[in-house]
Amino acid sequence: MGMGDRFGHQGHAQLKAIIEAGKKGAGITPVWNKSNREHMIIGTQPQDVRKEADAVTKASGFTEPYFVDADHINLDTVDKFISSSDFFTIDVASYIGKRADDSKISEFIEKAKKYTGRIEVPGIKKPDKCTLDQLTVITENYLFAAQKAGEIYRKIEKAKGAGNFITEVSMDEVAKPQSPVDLFFILLMLGDEKVPVQTIAPKFSGRFNKGVDYVGDIDKFVIEFEEDILVIDHAVKLFGLPSELKISVHSGSDKFAIYPHIGSILRKHDKGVHLKTAGTTWLEEIIGLAEAGGEALGFAKAIYIQALEKTEELCAPYADVIDINASLLPSAEEVRSWNSRKFASSLRHDQSNRNYNPNMRQLVHVAYKLAAHEMGNFYRLLDEHKEVVSQCVFENMYERHIKRLFL
Repeated sequence: MGMGDRFGHQGHAQLKAIIEAGKKGAGITPVWNKSNREHMIIGTQPQDVRKEADAVTKASGFTEPYFVDADHINLDTVDKFISSSDFFTIDVASYIGKRADDSKISEFIEKAKKYTGRIEVPGIKKPDKCTLDQLTVITENYLFAAQKAGEIYRKIEKAKGAGNFITEVSMDEVAKPQSPVDLFFILLMLGDEKVPVQTIAPKFSGRFNKGVDYVGDIDKFVIEFEEDILVIDHAVKLFGLPSELKISVHSGSDKFAIYPHIGSILRKHDKGVHLKTAGTTWLEEIIGLAEAGGEALGFAKAIYIQALEKTEELCAPYADVIDINASLLPSAEEVRSWNSRKFASSLRHDQSNRNYNPNMRQLVHVAYKLAAHEMGNFYRLLDEHKEVVSQCVFENMYERHIKRLFL
C-alpha cells in the first residue's frame, strides 16, 4: 500500500492502520511514497521520507517489511532518490508515443508476431485478437517507453545491486488507457529489456480524479481489471518475469465504487495488488485542523480561500486528474461563516453527508503548496492538535480504504 505523507507528520497514524489490518488478517506492506514534484514544492529531500519511515516503524516495533518509494521518477530525477529508496516507480508516461528506432521496431514485431491472431489467456473466456497492424501500432506507441524503463532500471541496478529494490513501471498518467492486449505486449517488451518488474501501473478506463470517487463504467472497469490480472499471470509464465508481479492501481485515492470489485477479483484469483493512496493524508490534516476549531479552523479556512484565488495556478499541473465545477465551489464569504462541523463535513469524503463537496475537496487536494508557504505555522498546529489529526488520518486509511478493499 503506497502511502503519501506530503508533510511527513502522519507516518505513525498510517502505520497504525496497517498494524490494525494485520490483526484482522490482512497482510499489507507499507510503502511511503513522495514524488520529486512534491519534494520541490515542500522543500524536502528523499532522505526525509526514509527518516520518517525508519523512525515510525522502530517506534511502533513494526518488524515486517516496509519500503520507501522514489515515486514517479525518470532519467532526470532518479539520481537524488537512489541512496534513500528501495522501491522505484519508473514513470514512462512521457515516453509513450515516441518512436523507437525503425530497426528495433522491426526486430520486436518479428519476435512478437507469433502472438497475433487469437491471444489465448487462461481464464479469459473470449480470446483477445490482435492483427499485425495492431501489433505495429502498439510497438510504435510503447517500445521506446519500455527501452527507457530498461535504461532507468539499469542505472538503479548499477548503484544498488540486483535484487535490492522493488521495481514498478508506471504508465498511468496519460490520456488513453492501455487495453489488456496492450499490457500483454508491454510486458513482453519489459521482459526483453530484462526489467524485473514487480508491479505495473497501467492506465485504466474511466477517470481517476484526485481524492474523489471513480467516474466511469464500473462494469467495463471490472472486466478490464480482471483481464489485466489474468494477462499478468500469463505473461509471468511466458516472458520470464518475476512471479510476484502484481498490478498497481494509482488511484488518486478514494475510488470507493470500485474497491469492492477489486477486492473480489483479487480474492477470486488469489492475487496481490499495489494501491497508491496519493495525497489524501494532507486532506485529512486539514479536516483534522478544522475539527480542532479556533486558530486551526482559521488556518484551514485560509488555505481554502487562498486556493479560490489561485485556482488556475494550482490546478494547471493536475489538469488531467481533476475535474472541478467552479460554479459549485463555496465562496470565501460563505466559508468564513462556517463552523468546524460544516467545514470538515464539506471536505471529508463521505458521500452520504449532504455537505460533502467533491469540487472543494479536489481544490484543497492540489492546494498543499499553500501550506508549504506557512510551514512553521502549519507544523505547529499539527503538533498542537496531533491527536485529532492522527485520528482522521487513521480512520481514512483504515475505515475507507483498507476495510473496503481487504476486509
